[in-house]
Amino acid sequence: MSVAAVSSFEDHLVAIGALTPGFKAAQGGRRTAPYRALLEQTGLEPAAFAEAVAAHHGLPRVALAAMRAGEPVLDRFSPRFLREYALFPYRAADGAVHLAVADLSDPAILQTIDLTLGCKCVREVAAFDDVEMLLREAVGSLESVAASEADNGAADLAGLGDDDDPDSLRDIASGAPVVRTLNELFERAVELRATDIHIEPFRRTLQVRLRVDGLLRTVPPPPPDMARAIVSRVKILAGLNIAERRLPQDGRARVRVGSLDIDLRVATMPTAHGEAAIMRVLERNQRLLDFPRLGLGGRDRAILERHLEAPHGLIVVTGPTGSGKTTTLASALARLNMPTRKILTIEDPIEYEIQGVNQTQVKPAIGLNFASALRSFLRQDPDVIMVGEMRDGETAKIGIQASLTGHLVLTTLHTNTAAASITRLIDMGVEPFLIASTLRCIIGQRLVRVLCPDCRRMAPITEAAAERDPRLPAMGLKTGDLVGEAAGCDRCGQTGYRGRLGVFEVLEVNEHISRLIGTATDDASIEREARDDGMATMIEDGVAKCRAGLTSVDEILRVTASR
Repeated sequence: MSVAAVSSFEDHLVAIGALTPGFKAAQGGRRTAPYRALLEQTGLEPAAFAEAVAAHHGLPRVALAAMRAGEPVLDRFSPRFLREYALFPYRAADGAVHLAVADLSDPAILQTIDLTLGCKCVREVAAFDDVEMLLREAVGSLESVAASEADNGAADLAGLGDDDDPDSLRDIASGAPVVRTLNELFERAVELRATDIHIEPFRRTLQVRLRVDGLLRTVPPPPPDMARAIVSRVKILAGLNIAERRLPQDGRARVRVGSLDIDLRVATMPTAHGEAAIMRVLERNQRLLDFPRLGLGGRDRAILERHLEAPHGLIVVTGPTGSGKTTTLASALARLNMPTRKILTIEDPIEYEIQGVNQTQVKPAIGLNFASALRSFLRQDPDVIMVGEMRDGETAKIGIQASLTGHLVLTTLHTNTAAASITRLIDMGVEPFLIASTLRCIIGQRLVRVLCPDCRRMAPITEAAAERDPRLPAMGLKTGDLVGEAAGCDRCGQTGYRGRLGVFEVLEVNEHISRLIGTATDDASIEREARDDGMATMIEDGVAKCRAGLTSVDEILRVTASR
């Protein structure tokens, strides 16, 4: 397969509307990205993407059941190689060796498989998630990998004491068993699309949990004797002091997992039974979402798009930690990004790298915080400024001043509702009349899990469910209403959910709201006025998504129960 043939697949994706025409221009004449990267860019479901690959290359499409019915032929390949190139060789019932492949961007890899097996494989196109799931089942869990290698360093690991010198600890933490175990954990986190990794020691056990779609999921842990060495390895990667185990430490690391570069925000914490390590997983060059794919409704999207085109003003995105605020802001910046605009950002951390945008990382150790960066930004003649978070009154006042002097300012706050952002700014010391004259709109949001597209179903609300939860009538739901319901299948790990989607409320600061702000009224009065003007709350937006089969009532209640 030639590079031109691979590039023509991008043309095919553009032709079917899965890629924007500007994608190829952004490549700048470089060789096409691997198909896994193209899948991320398109936003298609893995099964639909596989159908497009099979149609373009003229190869048969193999289903999960057919691959599972065969006998895996994996003994001549490393698990990492198969995962990285999305390959699953297996022997079918007729004795022929089949090669299920999800990524056809590198023909040399396919030829290597034929040479290694000594035969011409029957090539088929499979979905990425099917290949990953079968490899996970065939290769075994992280526990078996760690256990098989633990004997190599068991004596050294068992001998670790509280007074180990740093050099000895560093040598053990750099050994093959520990490095391999941690790498396998990173691979598992990437496969499951985890956002956090928690390594937690207890008296006789080591607990490892991954945060997947907002909820923690326990995975098979390595042997408890490896706990100290694994945490030390994490600290080495993050440039932390491995000899200091009495105080919390924070750091950052960058690791490569397959074809992906992953940034890690590392935090360690001393506990009663040793140090715990928590790693926030940030994929480099994450795909920015288009507004339609963020989940904003028609009215909300129109309001936000209109105010993004304004020459000045303040736009606030609010919600708790992990509610997708940064993704919404980054998508807004990508929409604003053009050669005629100068855009500056100050972030902690930089989660999305946007070509053409000047992005700055907060560095408190040298005095570079949100307020100091914002003061410097005003001397650089920007058109758009993005402040990662307004954490204090100084930052809020400078941001308000910037929006008054001809800049469009985008920022985030931590509040439970959109209306509460106004009272929060007043609490920070910003004068109400300044808020009324600069604030354009507030986007409140949460993230809910999306029902798995392979097993989701629509079901009526039963009388028993309505009696069990008295909140349903207040949400506008009644017995017999059809809503999405989780089922569970192999592709979603029997959870019934795969991926996340935002539920929103967009409060536009019009003349009525401005008048209320001027009187320093409470947020409940502001929300009532906004609803009279047509605003749908997060609960109402969530119910609409339940009726559309995108999520479930349980999810909406889980993320909005505090309201």
